[in-house]
Amino acid sequence: MAQVKRRKVPFILLAVFLVTAVLVGGYYSQQSAGASESQPVDYSHKVHIDAGMECLYCHSNAGRSPVAGVPSVQKCIGCHQTIATDNADVQLVTEYWNNNEPIPWERVNKQPDFVYFSHQPHVISGLACEECHGDIGEMDLAAPMEKMDMGWCLDCHEQQHEDIAPHLWDCLVCHK
Repeated sequence: MAQVKRRKVPFILLAVFLVTAVLVGGYYSQQSAGASESQPVDYSHKVHIDAGMECLYCHSNAGRSPVAGVPSVQKCIGCHQTIATDNADVQLVTEYWNNNEPIPWERVNKQPDFVYFSHQPHVISGLACEECHGDIGEMDLAAPMEKMDMGWCLDCHEQQHEDIAPHLWDCLVCHK
């Protein structure tokens, strides 16, 4: 009888932890689904996509690391030393460059700290950025387009990748 009670306590604690994690994660995911915070530079994805740029040109880490990353000022100034130099936002980028300062971009899509997400396998598998980020090429100011919560991720994996969906039921795949 004592053994049964000892086993129930860890199970109950685990169940309480999981329920709490889901509730907290849902709260934070809802927070990330709102309007984009203001950015230090009014960067238009639309202008750059219309000019023929690919997402991975600026977000070059997406195919090789967990985070897509934001471009360095050096990447921006590489083009904007000669392109649209009379534009006020380009002049602001030049000011960051001249002051040897990074542009303090605000994250647009946020996940709780206990959620692990890697862009790399998604990019390598050929998933288009628009699948998660919406029609970013039509946005002047990037904003979250999806409520990226656990259910949303699982639904996508079940629809798109039936062969790997069972692996997602291992909590440690996404929760580190």
